[in-house]
Amino acid sequence: MKILVVNSGSSSLKYQLFDMAQETVLAKGLVERIGSQGSVLTHQANGKKEKMEFESPNHEAALRKVFDVLTHTGTGVLKDIKEIDAVGHRVVHAGEKFASSVRITPEVVAALEECSELAPLHNPPGITGIRAITKILPDVPQVGVFDTAFHQTMPKEAYIYPIPYEYYEKHKIRRYGFHGTSHRYVSMRAAAMLGKPIADLKLVTCHLGNGSSVAAVDGGRSIDTSMGFTPLAGIPMGTRSGDLDPAIVTFIAEKDGVTDEHVVQKILNKQSGVLGVSGLSNDFRDLEVAAEEGNERAALALTIFANGLRKYIAAYAAVMNGVDAIIFTAGIGENSKEMRSRVCQGLAFLGVEIDEEQNDCRGVERDISTPQSKVRVLIIPTNEELVIARDTREIVFS
Repeated sequence: MKILVVNSGSSSLKYQLFDMAQETVLAKGLVERIGSQGSVLTHQANGKKEKMEFESPNHEAALRKVFDVLTHTGTGVLKDIKEIDAVGHRVVHAGEKFASSVRITPEVVAALEECSELAPLHNPPGITGIRAITKILPDVPQVGVFDTAFHQTMPKEAYIYPIPYEYYEKHKIRRYGFHGTSHRYVSMRAAAMLGKPIADLKLVTCHLGNGSSVAAVDGGRSIDTSMGFTPLAGIPMGTRSGDLDPAIVTFIAEKDGVTDEHVVQKILNKQSGVLGVSGLSNDFRDLEVAAEEGNERAALALTIFANGLRKYIAAYAAVMNGVDAIIFTAGIGENSKEMRSRVCQGLAFLGVEIDEEQNDCRGVERDISTPQSKVRVLIIPTNEELVIARDTREIVFS
């Protein structure tokens, strides 16, 4: 059984082709600059990585190029695209409509279009990808896997904002949370690593990348998460502010004479976070080097990030009345030993203790806590694509 996983962005498209017999990746790649001149496809298969330029005015053209490459004599891993048994799509926002992955139907697409106002930058490209696959492979079943679905188990006290309730009733303004597929995957892997049923575990999962979120996972269910109505909330991120006093928005607008609300949104989404504090970069590797060289604002940005993350971990331990394991995943979580160490050093009051020799690693699955630590600390590389492929198999073929 071969399943193609597609992640459509506004001007990009990521893909992975799985052979589900052994859950192995046959090929993967990325198309960039869709809709612009000089589109680029980076394709990896058979131990080789190739980059090629072509013209891709839209996602359908990008996918047709991907299928050409997948079936090409030199670069391909398929004899015919008819070997693809199903396609799984990453879709960012399902609102309250879907609490789990679903098979794509015209009714599902219509529901996702209704959710587009909640994710105007992300849902339309996802829908575009679904429609492109429908046109190219009309008889192949498709499944939607949603970033928000895992967090639909949150209780009302976690997702209702303390504003007039009518705004939830009229406009569905509430906490939704994101990165749900990643939080779900690392929670399952943590249970396997610890050799315990996930139903018996209290986990804090930390998805740390340019966009970062934290989740409280109690018994395998998300009961709280740091991102909110949008991915802007929570801990400070690469370019996003994270939590802040909402009055700051109107204050900046008034002081700077800003009349376009999108300008302030751009400041908070694209110019804030560790980039805004450091004035240097949103790349934590750059900041760590600069901090070592004495750059005070780079050091401050890293401290603000670590403090924000530590607060959420402690808060979620309180929400769950305990914590069995803290999980680090995604680019920063998997690769920055400095940030993991900095965060854990401030959690000794929870009984957290890490082994710095074990922590000296990048991108591996590992328990980095000491034998006497009361809380296990795990590094688990995320694999959202595998979750999408598994859900697709289960929904289409079970």
